[in-house]
Amino acid sequence: MSTDTALHTMATTATPEQLLAYFSAKRDAETDASDVYAAQKAGEPFVLVDVRGDEAWAQGRAAGAIHMHHGQIAARAAAEIPLDTAVVVYCWSPGCNGGQRGAVEFAKLGYRVREMIGGFEYWAREGYPVVNDEGRVRFPEDPTVGLVKG
Repeated sequence: MSTDTALHTMATTATPEQLLAYFSAKRDAETDASDVYAAQKAGEPFVLVDVRGDEAWAQGRAAGAIHMHHGQIAARAAAEIPLDTAVVVYCWSPGCNGGQRGAVEFAKLGYRVREMIGGFEYWAREGYPVVNDEGRVRFPEDPTVGLVKG
């Protein structure tokens, strides 16, 4: 493949304005593990919601998260989370769309919601606190990410 063909393949038909709107909206709908952890440490008011199933929750979750399977949000959210509270949802990993399902459910109810991209996998891989019912869980360090000791 020639360079011209490769560059043509990489070109977009979207205008710079369309791209700005898309990436701005995407940024406003997503956050990542490092920003969530920093917000927790700073005491920012939000609720971190693990939308995975019971078995996954029991194995380990982001410290400070509450558990609300994405299929239970419509029935439980209003009773457990004030509508004016910001919500961050996560599922297992980048390969899971449960976080998006949860975000849709919260958005339908009128919540300001963001999805934590990378999900629980990147929370754990980056070294942020993971707990289960017995307490703190230690995961092997992943040298491919910038680990946080804490």
